[in-house]
Amino acid sequence: MSTPSPIRIAAVLSAEHRGRLMSHAREVNFAEGARLFDEGRPARSFWIVRSGTVTLEIPLPGPHRSAAVESLGPGELVGWSWLFPPYVWQLSAEAMTPVRAYEFDGETVRLLMDADPAFGSAVGHWVGRVLAVRLHQTRTRLLDLYAPRTGATR
Repeated sequence: MSTPSPIRIAAVLSAEHRGRLMSHAREVNFAEGARLFDEGRPARSFWIVRSGTVTLEIPLPGPHRSAAVESLGPGELVGWSWLFPPYVWQLSAEAMTPVRAYEFDGETVRLLMDADPAFGSAVGHWVGRVLAVRLHQTRTRLLDLYAPRTGATR
């Protein structure tokens, strides 16, 4: 039996705050292999996965290279850069399977957060928790890729 993710929307936002956020959702679909966003591009939207898998990637040195940092599934937030100036993607994201998602306009949600401090605090804390997990995952992945390999030989 698996434990629900502590960063999925249902585990973090109250029913009231989820409802308020979801009232601004638009249903979208991404084909397998579609790019949701690329590092360095403007971050204007974010998504909550309904079905399918989205992989977050970090660019690596060299032409056309990247490393998967984390795979995201149903109920998980895709994208946090919409919340923090300068609103530029810090990672890249690709649909690894066909993906159905809820899409949100970042500017609209920021305005809602400013207008209702309790809602703003709840969404901000949720995104902050997601960001902390993603930072840890990215650090772990980079260590996997670049940490010196030590082999015990006798």
